[in-house]
Amino acid sequence: MPTALLSVFDKTGIVELGQALASAGWDIISSGGTAKVLNDAGLAVTDVADLTGYPAMLGHRVVTLHPTVHAGILADLNDASHVADLKTHNIAPIALVVVNLYPFDSNPSIELIDIGGPTLVRGAAKNHAHVAVVVRPSDYSRVIAEVQASGSISATTRRDLAAIAFTEIAHYDIAIAEWMTAQDAAPESLPEHLLIGSTRVQELRYGENPHQSGARYRFDGENSWWDTAVQHGGKELSYLNLYDTEAAWRLVNQFTAASCVIVKHANPCGVAVSAQGSIAEAYSLANACDPVSAFGGIVAVNRPVTRAMAEALAPVFTEVVVAPSFDADALEVLLAKKNLRVISAAAPSARKLDIRSIDGGFLVQNADTVNFDRSTWKVVTETQPTTEQWADLAFAWQVCSIVSSNAIVFAKDQQAFGIGAGQQNRLDSARIAAERSAGRAIGGVCASDAFFPFRDGLDATAAAGIKAVIQPGGSVRDEEVIAAANEHGIAMVFTSERHFKH
Repeated sequence: MPTALLSVFDKTGIVELGQALASAGWDIISSGGTAKVLNDAGLAVTDVADLTGYPAMLGHRVVTLHPTVHAGILADLNDASHVADLKTHNIAPIALVVVNLYPFDSNPSIELIDIGGPTLVRGAAKNHAHVAVVVRPSDYSRVIAEVQASGSISATTRRDLAAIAFTEIAHYDIAIAEWMTAQDAAPESLPEHLLIGSTRVQELRYGENPHQSGARYRFDGENSWWDTAVQHGGKELSYLNLYDTEAAWRLVNQFTAASCVIVKHANPCGVAVSAQGSIAEAYSLANACDPVSAFGGIVAVNRPVTRAMAEALAPVFTEVVVAPSFDADALEVLLAKKNLRVISAAAPSARKLDIRSIDGGFLVQNADTVNFDRSTWKVVTETQPTTEQWADLAFAWQVCSIVSSNAIVFAKDQQAFGIGAGQQNRLDSARIAAERSAGRAIGGVCASDAFFPFRDGLDATAAAGIKAVIQPGGSVRDEEVIAAANEHGIAMVFTSERHFKH
């Protein structure tokens, strides 16, 4: 009779599997809670302690770690010496190992670091020529079907299951290693070996383009606002929808006042704060920045969506609107647009790493954060910013940090009027920002994500009526740029911190 070893933390489906094995004439070995569940279901089970002659010890840390168990799993039945060893020591081969591991991810601790389970799994997976190993309850049905049909498990299935098993073990070990190293690592340190454990949690229709596959993965042990977000209406989200919504949602949640962010192709094309605390006003102001680019964009707000905002948004073609919540009458208006994705969500967590692929690997950096400590900022011009300008400079600096470089943002009264993004030179970005603002930013401010390498970009902002500028500084021509600002009567602040975003 073939023998199966069943030892699982997750008891889902284990009785049904045990019943199928028993009906097909298999012997079952088990221990602890699994053995009890199977016995309570009326199944005959040989306890591991009876097989090995040793009871569970060390608080159940040692149960299956015994030659009788592992020789039965690891024996190559095509090797005469292995068969002879089994006969000499009266050890029966084990043809099936069913193990799932302690749920380390759910509550990391020393006691949830499984030893016996991974050892069983690795041994069975290595010897998949003779042994089947199952680590997921979702795979029980495949095993049951084959056992019921033929009494055994096919070579193809054994190999498939072995690959799954090694993946699960790797996944488990990475989670432990990450937990152990995180306890002592400096917050901004990057390890010599970056272990990334992740799980596919959402399949997408396609990637950036229809011929590309796409999926969302979540880092193990991390929480994601996407997992608890509720989509109230609209078609399935695409890869680009997720990417742009993430950018919009992350930026809008950095503002404390009622705010709206509109993103198109990963860049904001409208950002505004309502002085009145009206989310409808914030949306209207943000959309007014660049209504042409806002067409087909992603709208994010940090207040519940009211009917007034919904009615303002409804005539504009929009891919996604995301908010903390929606008033019932607002939902009624928005859900009438069948293709509009309407999402309520919790605030995002702080990002830890930025990862980008390159040939043979990837680049990693700590996630960018924006410093708003004015004690680290320095006014370098004769003209000082006014109180209102200080507020607008901070606003524009925040927006600028997520705009693709070279980035220029024109703003006034907590409203973006011109955004120049992704140009090969800063002068062109300044010209685009000026063109988009169309005179509305006169008397306003400009944010530049990096220094002005020449005075021409500063001159272009002055020509657009800008009266205050915030930038990192650090150019060899800083004095030339400062002199230009003084000529134009512009207040200029150096932050000593750039925010490139490629």
